[in-house]
Amino acid sequence: MERIECVVVGAGVVGLALARQLAMAGREVVLLEAEDRFGTGISSRNSEVIHAGIHDAPGSLKAQLCVAGNRALYDYCQRRGVAHRRCGKLIVATEPSQVETLERIQAKARANGAEALRWLSQTEACGLEPRIRCVAALLSPATGIVDSHGLMKALLLDAESCGASLVLRSPLLRGRGVAGGLELAVGGAEPMTLRADQVFNCAGLQAHAVAGSIEGLRMDSLPPLHLAKGNYYGLSGSAPFSHLIYPVPEAAGLGVHLTLDLGGQARFGPDVEWVDHLDFDVGPSCAEAFCGEIRRYWPELPEGALQPACAGIRPKLQGPGEPAADFLIQGPDSHGVPGLVNLLGIESPGLTACLSLAERVAAGA
Repeated sequence: MERIECVVVGAGVVGLALARQLAMAGREVVLLEAEDRFGTGISSRNSEVIHAGIHDAPGSLKAQLCVAGNRALYDYCQRRGVAHRRCGKLIVATEPSQVETLERIQAKARANGAEALRWLSQTEACGLEPRIRCVAALLSPATGIVDSHGLMKALLLDAESCGASLVLRSPLLRGRGVAGGLELAVGGAEPMTLRADQVFNCAGLQAHAVAGSIEGLRMDSLPPLHLAKGNYYGLSGSAPFSHLIYPVPEAAGLGVHLTLDLGGQARFGPDVEWVDHLDFDVGPSCAEAFCGEIRRYWPELPEGALQPACAGIRPKLQGPGEPAADFLIQGPDSHGVPGLVNLLGIESPGLTACLSLAERVAAGA
């Protein structure tokens, strides 16, 4: 039986960032990934937005780690040559009744320590984006976009250069606490048993299942998992805006917003569709609802211009109508298994926060 100091479960952007952080600190790290390549889950099905720390509750882990992660991520991408662009975004009020919400967003961003937002009148907003329809807007200069695959590749290369090993097609089947750590049964074509001093569960959508497979874990320590599907539609033709465009947020998400990729193509989404299983199909049925939302801030959206693109699913710790839940970094004091750390509910802004989240978790290890 092979003895390993640290096992990280899940090679998405957070698992890769944590493996890098641990390896850079001189720890022995094995990164287990159930799929045949890294980053196939949440990390490859999102808006690829570098968030500024505007919308999350002041004092929350999401807010703290997003603001710190925003700065760290821009610095990292610059140093490592990861494609990105600080394009900025407009948060738009399309009705006078929404102006008060914009004011609350500005106050929340200030409380979070996010880079200052600039208030724009209707005239100023239209000066920046002539095709926008709004009565007022906030400009977030620190919001941007990143090549998520390029980021994950750079994180993996860093981790491997410090001695970490990525093992693909190796799902964690079960584990149990033993003296000085955990014993792990790993599946795949060549099943194996590992003895780990510490295990970090970064399995994203599967994090609850991984946690539940560990013998001795107090099941009542796991909060309920709710799956929120987000559909995306691509825009045929050239992008109408140079900034990201976000409407005033809705309860469980940030509304049907316009994002750009690094090639300049526009994509709309995500919406919020509560589901009970993993389903990544995007049909044409949502297009009509998307068009109605988009035309609130872009009335010129042509008929038939939206094409199904992709879907992502967010692992939320709150259900429909419930207050937004924070990231959960759960250690032995909570669940009862020495050496195990669960990262639960790591949804947006997890991509932005990956470096700061990895630093926080590694510092407590």
